Amino acid sequence: MISDVLAEAKDKMGKAVEAAKDDFATVRTGRANPALFQKVLVDYYGTPTPLAQLASMVNQEARTLLITPFDKSALKDIEKAIAGASHLGASVGNDGAVIRATLPELNEERRKEFVKLVRDKAEQARVAIRNIRRKAKDDLDSLKEVGEDEISRAEKELDATTKQHVDAIDDAVKRKEAELLEV
Repeated sequence: MISDVLAEAKDKMGKAVEAAKDDFATVRTGRANPALFQKVLVDYYGTPTPLAQLASMVNQEARTLLITPFDKSALKDIEKAIAGASHLGASVGNDGAVIRATLPELNEERRKEFVKLVRDKAEQARVAIRNIRRKAKDDLDSLKEVGEDEISRAEKELDATTKQHVDAIDDAVKRKEAELLEV
């Protein structure tokens, strides 16, 4: 039973770290990257649909992304969704078949805003990990037929797992900050 609680907590913490890394990928550095457009939702026949499901995205140049819709009738909706994604600040051009999204050059102020955004996302991930830890600890405390020594050992293991996952988030934040501040 203890091993089930610990395994579940470790699995959920791992997923929280992966979600944080995916979130960090949506924060823009100097280059255009299809991951930046992951969270862009397009109103496709009345349904908010992720852009990746409606179009292929290819880096044309360092700051330009070429977006080719699978369904040409969705071209205007895709263009509108990208233009409305204020966190990107992209200028959008449409030639009737493809969309070119050009990202502006990052200035120092904008880079610092992005660093702050990444730190906020990291803190949210740390809170999620601590919540998973709290739930696992409550689950351990509710086990009646297990001795106190075993629960104490399990809590120490849970704390070590929590620290390991929080450190993984901290490392990812440091890498992303270095990437953002690199000129």
